Amino acid sequence: MKYRVEVHRSVYKDLDRVPAHYVSRIKQILQALQEDPRPPGVKKLRGQENTYRLRVGPYRILYDINDAEKRVYVHAVVHRREAYR
Repeated sequence: MKYRVEVHRSVYKDLDRVPAHYVSRIKQILQALQEDPRPPGVKKLRGQENTYRLRVGPYRILYDINDAEKRVYVHAVVHRREAYR
């Protein structure tokens, strides 16, 4: 069963600051999260209940998974130096 991927408005602003060759990879990954919200390479963040991160070069996609509602909520795409502040 597919998950519904919801992207926070601030993610679009985040993508404006990301180089174009990473943006296309990030968009592909966001679409792939519909089928598998926990793909290989995903890490669960410590201290967070349902927050995960995916690595795309020096950028991180931070998102929450709600299995009961089959929903993935993407709340940030940021450079790794800013991701965990």
